[in-house]
Amino acid sequence: MVLVLKNHEMEDLLPMAEEIDAIEQAFVELGQGKAMNAPRARLRTPWKEEGGQYYFNNIMGLVPGVKSMALRIDSSFSKEIQVEGSKRRVYPGDFIGLVMLFDMDTCNILAIMDDHHISTMRVGATSAVASKYMARKDARVMALLGSGEQAKTQVTAHACVHNLTQVKVYSPTQANRERFAQEMSAATGVEIVPVNSAEEAIRQSDIVTAATNTVDPVIQGKWLEPGMHLNSIVGGDGFLPRKELDDEAVLKADLIVVGYKPQIFLDKQAEFYDRVERGLVQADDLHELGDLLNGKCRGRRDDREITFFKNNTGMGVQFAATARKMYEKAREKGVGTELPLELFMTQRGNKLYSP
Repeated sequence: MVLVLKNHEMEDLLPMAEEIDAIEQAFVELGQGKAMNAPRARLRTPWKEEGGQYYFNNIMGLVPGVKSMALRIDSSFSKEIQVEGSKRRVYPGDFIGLVMLFDMDTCNILAIMDDHHISTMRVGATSAVASKYMARKDARVMALLGSGEQAKTQVTAHACVHNLTQVKVYSPTQANRERFAQEMSAATGVEIVPVNSAEEAIRQSDIVTAATNTVDPVIQGKWLEPGMHLNSIVGGDGFLPRKELDDEAVLKADLIVVGYKPQIFLDKQAEFYDRVERGLVQADDLHELGDLLNGKCRGRRDDREITFFKNNTGMGVQFAATARKMYEKAREKGVGTELPLELFMTQRGNKLYSP
């Protein structure tokens, strides 16, 4: 039987600590050359209105350690809006977002899942894995830019790998950041304080995490202090040149690690591509998380270095690892809707069918 899981059915299934372990193992295998990750592919075309676009997303990868292969797809509409004087790319209306999980032993499709909850978990967990190895061991205070769904998992994930005592949250809409602080303080037991500017959040913080839908930079180098660790997740490309750090912030980073380096150059990702072209950053100075976890690149040298992790792309190995864990939890708890496997499998019989 094939299990169908909706977002609301997965919300309390997988503890974040277990998700972090699964993501870390996936990146270890990737760095060892065992796991496989295909470059993300996206189709965009102008659609419906000025600044609007139709968008299709395709991500796939496999993690042999859990016998898991996953394909994530999205079909949606997006448009650019102004919020408090800043440009934002939003995705209004209903959409299709699916993760299909396959078993590598049997070739069977095991599950078809909504992608939103899985995606927010894997992004938060990946940033936390990076912070676990790149931030100072005594990191206690986090600046958080953003107050949406992605910001929530950045808090829950970082609380699993660092003994956070305070999170200072800023987003452009005061009501949103205040509501976020109240809800997430209650959910995590961490003191979360809404502040009035990105600068106020960043000053005197140990970890700076941007989880925004911004178009223009929200982290300025002039605010950074020795010993900070930076995380950024916004996915800018040649079509939408979005970035969360200004030039000075990137230049101040002593160590830069990304999720998947080839995607930078395939997509012409704004955070690094034009900065490499302008000579501000050297391509050889960009390292991958899988290499960091396997000791193939150096980590933090001392407590004064500024380190920077760019969670720069959706990766198939993240979905393969997360979806497998989610599937196992759902089976244990009897959650989801079952469909007959025969609906999806091709029965060869005496026919000359081939994949």
